[in-house]
Amino acid sequence: MRRIGVLTSGGDAPGMNAAIRAVVRTALSQGAGVVGIERGFHGLIHGEFVELNSRSVADIIHRGGTILKSARSEAFKTPEGRQKAVENLKQAGISAMVVIGGDGSFRGAMALTAMGVPAVGVPATIDNDIACTDVSIGFDTAINTVIDGINKIRDTATSHERIYVVEVMGRESGFIALWAGLAGGAESILIPEIPYDLDAVYQRIVQGQQLGKNHSIIVVAEGVDGPPSGEAESVAMRVGRYIRERGGFEVRVIILGHLQRGGNPTAYDRILASRLGHKAALLALQGIGGKMVGIVHDRIEAFDLQEAIEGHKAIDEEFYTLAQTLSSL
Repeated sequence: MRRIGVLTSGGDAPGMNAAIRAVVRTALSQGAGVVGIERGFHGLIHGEFVELNSRSVADIIHRGGTILKSARSEAFKTPEGRQKAVENLKQAGISAMVVIGGDGSFRGAMALTAMGVPAVGVPATIDNDIACTDVSIGFDTAINTVIDGINKIRDTATSHERIYVVEVMGRESGFIALWAGLAGGAESILIPEIPYDLDAVYQRIVQGQQLGKNHSIIVVAEGVDGPPSGEAESVAMRVGRYIRERGGFEVRVIILGHLQRGGNPTAYDRILASRLGHKAALLALQGIGGKMVGIVHDRIEAFDLQEAIEGHKAIDEEFYTLAQTLSSL
């Protein structure tokens, strides 16, 4: 019987379990077997394999995280580590792989394909920064988590007439900050892709107060100032300190952190993960590797993994302009 493997790698994203479920049940419907590899590429090297059946993936479509767990593997980056992984796959009778994760995971999938084990990538990252797909698994849930936080913060910001700086994830990408900031009605949004001016942020606060607005929400992506320099103070803390010292405003800083990774996936993420996982399993069963499945204009398509890894997914600056326009009055 044909057997394919499935693993999750990199940062967890809500909807990964739904994708695993789709891979398993699609393969079973085609008369194939499925092996789950626990702890990503680390598990490939150490033989952490578990047979999956229909019951193994029952009641997981609604769960966040990943039942297969995730871990980093420096060993897989070495020729010896990759060779050991491939040997383990062959011994287990696994002829192809489905790899669920981000660009780092896709590099691993490319390595497996080059070594004779066809691998298909499924984009799952809350950052939504993977090229060749309009949306990645986990993004919709993450922005809804942030919006829920902004809604709650705005209640107390209004009550106490305060300014809140909310830091969200996104070291190199501002998708979470931009989408959640727009949907949450933030007065200012700072993202890595667009240069910002703290004086302009301050002036928007002043102008808002002149119009009778007694509170403000500023959403900041964690990577606005580039990679961390070793300073203990986060970008949100620096923004908050500037506003406090410049105008004497009462400012509070909230860093949502890994809260954004957890929670039950939204209906959209469950459906997206099911569609992508289904397509990935069909490709793997055909022995097709070096591909990533993505959604473009609501159609599931297959793209070269190399294109997905090397491509750049740009922010829609019209969204940014729209957010500024709607929060300026």
